[in-house]
Amino acid sequence: MKNVTEVTMFVLKGFTDKLELQILLFFLFLAIYLFTLMGNLGLVALVIGDSQLHNPMYYFLSVLSSADAGFSSVITPNMLVGFLSTNNVISFLGCATQMFLAVTFGTTECFLLAAMAYDRYVAIYNPLLYPVSMSPRVYVSLIVASYVGGIWHASIHTVATFSLSFCASNEIRHVFCDIPPLLAISCSDTYTNQLLLFYFVGAIEIVTILIVLMSYGFILLAILRMHSAEGRRKVFSTCGFHLTGVTIYHGTVLFMYVRPSSSYTLEHDMIVSTFYSIVIPMLNPIIYSLRNKDVKEAIKRVFGGNRCIN
Repeated sequence: MKNVTEVTMFVLKGFTDKLELQILLFFLFLAIYLFTLMGNLGLVALVIGDSQLHNPMYYFLSVLSSADAGFSSVITPNMLVGFLSTNNVISFLGCATQMFLAVTFGTTECFLLAAMAYDRYVAIYNPLLYPVSMSPRVYVSLIVASYVGGIWHASIHTVATFSLSFCASNEIRHVFCDIPPLLAISCSDTYTNQLLLFYFVGAIEIVTILIVLMSYGFILLAILRMHSAEGRRKVFSTCGFHLTGVTIYHGTVLFMYVRPSSSYTLEHDMIVSTFYSIVIPMLNPIIYSLRNKDVKEAIKRVFGGNRCIN
């Protein structure tokens, strides 16, 4: 049986057809996107430019920030164009490329968050061995492995999804080319694709969440052994913000992908996927840097001499 794909382009329907609301959403998401780029790329530049931030924790943070900037840039510019046009059309190849890059950055972020949790465990639980346990060879390998894992995962879903036939409708009820709304408009049997989505995303989530939970479990033990109240407060503050970021990200991913296909409602899923792909990349620089003394001191050195950052 010959697999023929008749659809050569897709129409992204987005949030609404009302012009007034589209203009409002355009300025809202433009502001979010600009803030995302400034926050994430600014943090990358800060880590590169300040020698006191040249350690594994901030290398991981800078790579996470670059992934967040990439994740947002894959989706938001095209969405902004859609708000200003009557028909937000994307080519078949453009849709496949967007999905591949979005899944790559999204999956890479899962692995990076797990690597960052492991890094904090090594630094806090056994600080004397930290330079050896988190040597350049180790943290570079973890960063490379995170991206390789992301590319591998994205390749599987991109090939599986775009091997399907799209011969009925080309209207995607979404703001970008995500997997569930594409499966919803395929005229092929998508049962295998749904299994791939459920099991692969589920396996990645289980492994990365277990690494995070085990790392923070050992960190909690280390905190309980500390005699210094100031030391406990500092560790709780830093790790608390990290854990907040991990919880928000994994919670939305689990809601989106690791559930029965019968429970998908594209309107609700569009809002949730917009949150984890556009809003969370904006929040991450705040979550990971707001209460970080080293980052605030670096900002003071770069921008302000003796001015205080509260």
